[in-house]
Amino acid sequence: MKKNYKELLSAINTFVFDVDGVFTDGSILVTSKGEMLRKMNVKDGYALKTALQKGYNVCIISGGTNEGVKERLKGLGVTDIYLGAHHKQEPLEEYLDIYNIDPVNVLYMGDDLPDIPPMKMVALATSPQNAVAEVKAISDYVSHKNGGEGCVRDIIEQVLKVRGDWNDNYSAKND
Repeated sequence: MKKNYKELLSAINTFVFDVDGVFTDGSILVTSKGEMLRKMNVKDGYALKTALQKGYNVCIISGGTNEGVKERLKGLGVTDIYLGAHHKQEPLEEYLDIYNIDPVNVLYMGDDLPDIPPMKMVALATSPQNAVAEVKAISDYVSHKNGGEGCVRDIIEQVLKVRGDWNDNYSAKND
């Protein structure tokens, strides 16, 4: 029986994300010089930065090795970034051990087969709408947003709202 993800949101204090297919749409643009470019959504960045400012733990585990991606995430305040991770459960175990984090407080969002083992290690497994079928099948929550189109914002905002930490001070009445 599948868990009701909404019941798990209030326990989440740690977000773990893949990059390609989650923060990006999974496309890679290759320049004539061989440089690989990715596109990220600023709304995802805003939510990530808000979570960090509110004291949530954030970890990035990606099979990719793009330094530009690392710099973007560091610029948002993420300090725990594991790149080149093809067996993602190992860096996840290391991260949880370093910070003494209980998996019952962890949300993981991934989109492809290498994300399945770490997704099975945490309380709340999530994925973008356009994740592969196998990942969606084990996800407790599948976002209505695709990778690179706001799925990170979607799940962070849900957790922060349930926990009373979302920035609601930017309302239309302040315009």
